[in-house]
Amino acid sequence: MPETPLDVKAPPATAVKTATGLASVVLKAGKGEIKPSAADTVTVHYSGWTTDGKLFDSSVKRGEPTSFPLNRVIKGWTEGLQLMVEGEKRRFWIPGKLAYGDEATGGRPAGMLVFDVELLGIKVAPKPPMTPEDVAEAPKGSVKTASGLASRVLVAGKGEVHPKATDEVKVHYSGWTTDGKLFDSSVVRNEAIVFPLNGVIKGWTEGVQLMVVGEKRRFWIPGKLAYGENPPPGAPAGTLVFDVELLDIVK
Repeated sequence: MPETPLDVKAPPATAVKTATGLASVVLKAGKGEIKPSAADTVTVHYSGWTTDGKLFDSSVKRGEPTSFPLNRVIKGWTEGLQLMVEGEKRRFWIPGKLAYGDEATGGRPAGMLVFDVELLGIKVAPKPPMTPEDVAEAPKGSVKTASGLASRVLVAGKGEVHPKATDEVKVHYSGWTTDGKLFDSSVVRNEAIVFPLNGVIKGWTEGVQLMVVGEKRRFWIPGKLAYGENPPPGAPAGTLVFDVELLDIVK
């Protein structure tokens, strides 16, 4: 069982603080100079306490380290682990605004949280794909459907079998807004995804049915076939551009 830190209530005067309010002290020096970026995947051992000394989570207690993309966790972890090198152990005091909030729900701890984190490994993310030169609008020669979906083939596939809307497909993809901002990419995560074709945005449901296995295609998907002009929080608005590679059709 990890011991409760003596300074769990508040960071000591020696703690380093960032502009966001994150405070930390190095407990054990690491090796080298390489620090993870937000897109990288890290492997860590950690323990977390509330400021009253209650242990609420610990990979150390479970006896098994955990791995995760650094941009998929609370803001305090995303920021804090980028300060570390492999082998380093650091204690963080993470204010509520960088954790789960000051009035957390769903069983999550509220307010400032204290974590001891040991960085065991860094898996560098693949470089993000280049922004398409024709991201602003579909070029002449692209194929357009009655719905307004436009596309062009980047790499030819094999065979003549197209997926049906009721099929599951396995793809690699990257998505941009028309101003060239990359907002999502399985390529960057280095992890292809599988999903039912009738369970995604309309532009994907329609567009991927045009493809065969091995094909890579660029789509210009109008907002009405994507997330709309006033999308839900976190989703991009308007026309979206996707490069999609169809790896397999899962029956």
